[in-house]
Amino acid sequence: MSTATKKEHKSNRPARGGVATFIEAIRQGIWEEMERDPTVFVIGEDVGAYGGAFKVTDGLLDEFGEGRVIDTPISEAAIVGAACGAALMGMRPVAEFQFIDFISPGFDMLTNYAAKCRYRWGAGLPTVFRGPCGAGVHSGPFHSVNAEAFFLNTAGLKIVEPSTAYDAKGLIKAAIRDPDPVLYFEHKKLYRLPRLREELPEDDYIVEIGKARTARAGRDLSIITFGAQVLNALDAAAELEREGLDVEVIDLRTLAPMDKEAILASVKKTNKVLILHEAARTGGIGGEIAATIAEEAFEWLDAPVVRVASIDTPVPYSPPLEEYHLPQIKDVLEAARKLAAY
Repeated sequence: MSTATKKEHKSNRPARGGVATFIEAIRQGIWEEMERDPTVFVIGEDVGAYGGAFKVTDGLLDEFGEGRVIDTPISEAAIVGAACGAALMGMRPVAEFQFIDFISPGFDMLTNYAAKCRYRWGAGLPTVFRGPCGAGVHSGPFHSVNAEAFFLNTAGLKIVEPSTAYDAKGLIKAAIRDPDPVLYFEHKKLYRLPRLREELPEDDYIVEIGKARTARAGRDLSIITFGAQVLNALDAAAELEREGLDVEVIDLRTLAPMDKEAILASVKKTNKVLILHEAARTGGIGGEIAATIAEEAFEWLDAPVVRVASIDTPVPYSPPLEEYHLPQIKDVLEAARKLAAY
């Protein structure tokens, strides 16, 4: 009889709370939810043995096993379909797209099935569809998309995109616990940004879906934004403060349902609004926000609503062209100065 002993299991569990980067915060949140609820599982390409393309799921396979960390073939349509089916059977899948650009093969299942299940026959689909979005890291046109506007027109889908480590953890936990499908977008430029390292609570917490936050209070004009552009907005606000302009920055955090009350409250406070987002200007979320302001806060405006966004092209691979394509701090400064002087 063999005397060999079983290899000791060494957990790669992240710390609960403590100082964490943006990506570590997401990993903490998923891990804690898998410990808390045995119906939570992870599914996607290379999420198991490899630990995910960006290592968000690193260590989960060793800790929770193949039954709860499932590597799939390269078929996003199959990932979405399997997640929806599992949710209908009482599970809570967290489905990863290696890049959010590749959510498009699952578009039909997401918009025509997942989003409509509750409306059609009262069945909730507690699913999270998450993955890295955004440009600015020279990933080219097929790995840099911001997909929020693709889904804003679909009732039944919630969309979140955090900009801080605290919110990243709180929102992934809230999304996993939500009874309906949530699209969770993670700007890849934020993943390991030293600037976003922060102390997270050791206690369990969530960030409520549907609530914006005031990232910076101000009185002269409002910048409404989300995701990585929050950092550009804050940097621009700091520069404008040296010029005597007091800028408020609203971080939407949730894009659907949008916190209309927070937007309108800021408009009524400052009377001038700049909307900043990374996706292309035409058909972007900025148009929807501007329309809401025009309909419900027109009499409070002292200037036209201004939008700053990317130009209407695919994201270039060339670093100088990508920089030209994307909204930069200088673009925000120029627009804000004109708005303040109006």
